[in-house]
Amino acid sequence: QVRLVESGGGLVQAGGSLRLSCAASGRTFNIPSMGWFRQAPGKERESVAVISWGGARTYYADSVKGRFTISRDIAKNTLYLQMNSLKPEDTAVYYCAAAYTPGVTAEVSDFGSWGQGTQVTVSS
Repeated sequence: QVRLVESGGGLVQAGGSLRLSCAASGRTFNIPSMGWFRQAPGKERESVAVISWGGARTYYADSVKGRFTISRDIAKNTLYLQMNSLKPEDTAVYYCAAAYTPGVTAEVSDFGSWGQGTQVTVSS
């Protein structure tokens, strides 16, 4: 199993930036991909961005393309999400997750390990 711990959330004004980090520990050597998801109050959890652990392939939700960037530091076993030009509708709890399904997937059900989440609040 993999343990995931997110950090970097907070309160920011619209147009601002935040960088989320996710530290992975445990059996990280066999993770095909990792991703960021978010869940706003009253809404279902949705995928935000996914990256293959080798870094060659990425996926972004249409709502964040051009504003968010997912990356990873293999040596540090850490996943990042750089969020720029934040909007109030980006407000949610953001979760880091690890998938064990080959390839890059954005399906919540393909992710077997989850962090505890970090709150991101964007004020207008």
